[in-house]
Parts: sequence; structure tokens; C-alpha cells
Amino acid sequence: MDHALLNLRAGPVARLRLNRPAVHNAFDAELIAALTARLSALGGDETVRVVVLESAGDSFSAGADLNWMRAMAAAGEAENRDDALALARLMRTLDELPKPTIARVHGAAFGGGVGLIACCDVAIGVPEAKFGLTESRLGLLPAVISPYVIAAIGARNARRYFASAEVFDAPQALRIGLLHEVVAAEALDAAVDRQIQLLLRAGPVASAQAKALVRAVVPQGDRDALDGATADLIAALRGSPEGREGLAAFLDKRPPAWVPEK
Repeated sequence: MDHALLNLRAGPVARLRLNRPAVHNAFDAELIAALTARLSALGGDETVRVVVLESAGDSFSAGADLNWMRAMAAAGEAENRDDALALARLMRTLDELPKPTIARVHGAAFGGGVGLIACCDVAIGVPEAKFGLTESRLGLLPAVISPYVIAAIGARNARRYFASAEVFDAPQALRIGLLHEVVAAEALDAAVDRQIQLLLRAGPVASAQAKALVRAVVPQGDRDALDGATADLIAALRGSPEGREGLAAFLDKRPPAWVPEK
């Protein structure tokens, strides 16, 4: 068991818990690989009926880990592309998992954390949760997660939040479709359990095939080509003058050069 990712099991329900609370469950290459591998294993396990994605500590996921971002800022475009493709594989594995999935959102979710929520079939959060697609503050874009986030919140909302990087609350996440339900913190586990019971009462094959049906009815084109295109875009942005300045400013804890002086 990877300590950064806990695999908890109760009968037909598997819970994957991001377990890096000290860094707000931020991603690094190791966590991405561990989560992708564990999801793939659960997808092939016939005894698993439902997968719950949750997190330890105060946050759902803060997105990219600071040390990982620092390493990527110093890397070349080819290495950045490979790194982006690894994240694309994670998102697609979760999105296409042949099991119904539930995101249990108890705290803040930014960047790739929003991507994880968008890839789950059901997302339930608390009123205190905060959300943000904050990449543009760094001169970047949420390119790799964009197909899943746009599918969840729609193109119009994506245009707003991708460009502005503004943080929004749980009621807004509910209004735009990122969350399906918002419940008080003390009722979160009960709400997740209710959803689990609904899924367990559905036919296992029918429940597992529901998302495949949606993909067939709402085709998304060549997903391999889309993964490659989004990986190319983020690799190019990370290596651009604006991307390098944005990452440098973030790491130096200063405003980037394009922010007007007050």
C-alpha cells in the first residue's frame, strides 16, 4: 500500500483516500502513478461495485505539488509532455473506469483536484468547500483536465473560470454542475452512503456500463489525439516566457510581471 494513497475496502465498496494532508493532497508524479495503477486494478476486480474517491486532512486536493512544479519548471518540453500525458492517463482511467465512482469532497479542490471531481460519476460536497481552476494565474491553462471539466460545467462556465482563475464556492459548484449535491459536513458520510446504496441496488452490469452509454450517445472524438493535444499545449505553455515567469513568481511568492502595480 502506498502511504500517499490508502486503499480501503468494505465489501463491494472500495475507497481510495488521498493521504498527503501536509500538502493538501497535492499531486506529484508518484501519487499520479499510484492512483492510476490502483484505479486500473479496481476496474478489473469483479468484486468491486462502487469506488469512492476521498481525501485525508482539510483539503480534497490542492492540485500540483510545489516541489513537482519546481521540477517541471526546470524540465524541457519533452519531459513536460511526458508528465502531462501521465496526468492525462490518470484522468482518463478515472473517467472511463468500468465502475460507478463517487467523489466525497470535504474541502478545497484546485486545478487537478477539480479534474478528479469532474471525472467521477457522482460528486457530493460540503458548503465550506472551495474550487478553483487557477492555472492562468501562472500563465498556464488546465489543459489536460479540460475535456472532463468542460463536460461537467459546460463550455460557457469553462471560458469564465479557465480565464479568470477565480475561486468559487460549493453553491456555485452545484449550480454549474461540478457538484451534484451539497450537504452539511456532518451529513456528508450519510449522503455518500445513500448514493452507494442506490448504486448497489442497480444491476452491476447496467451500473458499470452507464458511463459507456453516455460516451456513445455524446461522442468525444479521438480521445488519444485529444490527450496528445492537451499534453502538447501544457508542455508548450510551461516552457513559454509567460509560463516560466508565472511559475517563477509563484515559487518566489511574488506577483508575476503582468499583474498591474497598485
